[in-house]
Amino acid sequence: MALSRIWSAFIIVAILVAVFKWISWKDTDIFNRMVVGKADDTYGYCTLGNETNAGITLDSFNRRLKPMGFLPRRSPDSSRYVFTNNLSSDSIRLLKSKNSALIVMTYGQAMKRIQKPIDGIVETCWGSVQIALKLIGLMALFMGFMSIAERAGGINLLSRIIGPFFTKLFPEIPRGHPAMGHMMMNFSANLLGLDNAATPFGLKTMESLQELNPNKAVASNSQIMFLCLHACGPTLIPVSIIAVRASAGADNPTDIFIPCMIVTFVATLAAMCVVSFRQKINLFQPVILLWILSISAVIILLVMYLASLSPAGLTAFSGVLSNGLILLIFFLIIFGAIYKKIDVFDAFITGAKGGFDVAVKIIPYLVGMLVAISMLRTSGTFDVIIDGMKSFFSWLGADTRFVEGLPTALVRPLSASGARGMMVSTMTTYGPDSFAGRLSSIMQGSSDSTFYVVAVYFGAVSIKNTRYSIGAMLLADLVGIITAIAMAYLFFGSSG
Repeated sequence: MALSRIWSAFIIVAILVAVFKWISWKDTDIFNRMVVGKADDTYGYCTLGNETNAGITLDSFNRRLKPMGFLPRRSPDSSRYVFTNNLSSDSIRLLKSKNSALIVMTYGQAMKRIQKPIDGIVETCWGSVQIALKLIGLMALFMGFMSIAERAGGINLLSRIIGPFFTKLFPEIPRGHPAMGHMMMNFSANLLGLDNAATPFGLKTMESLQELNPNKAVASNSQIMFLCLHACGPTLIPVSIIAVRASAGADNPTDIFIPCMIVTFVATLAAMCVVSFRQKINLFQPVILLWILSISAVIILLVMYLASLSPAGLTAFSGVLSNGLILLIFFLIIFGAIYKKIDVFDAFITGAKGGFDVAVKIIPYLVGMLVAISMLRTSGTFDVIIDGMKSFFSWLGADTRFVEGLPTALVRPLSASGARGMMVSTMTTYGPDSFAGRLSSIMQGSSDSTFYVVAVYFGAVSIKNTRYSIGAMLLADLVGIITAIAMAYLFFGSSG
């Protein structure tokens, strides 16, 4: 019921905001953008006012564009930009003589650089299906290898190794159950940033846990614990974020990986504590404490080693560790299956067929959730929230530098691609080495997309009642956001 209410609220709020903008701001194109708009649409020449000679500043230009739903490119120094209908006017010449760094352009030139931030409903539906189609191949591959590992006894072996810890954290799962091995594979893939592998392993985990679920329509305690930990799962090296920072010209693209690691680890502990409290699990049991402390020690040692590497060395190590580990897993699975005299290819085909079925099954859940998120963004609801937060913290007299990085955090639970776009926009606007640029990078790497995870993973096993899972995930997200802000001030508080 919680997911149903949230989904309904997304759509209702988005439509109400759109109607308000249509009536109050005379934004006659908003319904068109929400339904059939495309992310790569561009807008041609437009006169935004009666100015013919004097020109207007960037801030004024943005205020005039905002009711129309446009997001112009920004600059850290907005005073350098002036827009006019007449580049050769006396007033413009006077301004340029006083400020040689002044950038002057016509309204039309500026409008040509403006793009809508996201697809409308129709394009989002297509995009949802494309995501599922791309997932089919990966699901077939990894679930095929999982099937081989299960027949060869590899998953049971892994389950026995981690059984002492997981039986305390997941008391409903019998000792040695394959679900434990599947979870370990998923958590390991998350830690190494192997998104392509983490999703199939995670979906296989949900299927295994669903076999133990007495009420197939209601999320079990084990499923909730797993998804909350998965959504906050630590990533050792945020490779994609480092790559974006490098392409944006950051002096040290890897300087955010230690804060990212700390934030994801704290968020994971928060999720574990929140769910354990609801499920009355005692986290102070010696076995749980020993495992948590041991994992923490390993992560700290790895972080210390990685911190000593150069950017080039870190990239090389990441490639060897992540991609090399996938190949090692494939090798061990095939080797073990041959040793056990398993029909390897038949086992692979059996598992791959199941991967295809799961990928197709989640399409309706993807379409429903991504369309609702698209409507929220294209209606301008996010802009209202973000602007309100900026005004609130400015009114309090607080240091508002962190507010410029919040759009990434606010979009992250809803859309990974949307949050990535927000991160890139923040770095473009303020610079990759600015406080806001670094903060947005840390927030991008601090958690998974909560509503995407809920839609896909619960949808794969037809769970309709998600109970308190969304609330627990969002609370862990909040802890991650607060920690990210604290880490940004701790590590980069002196940056601009």
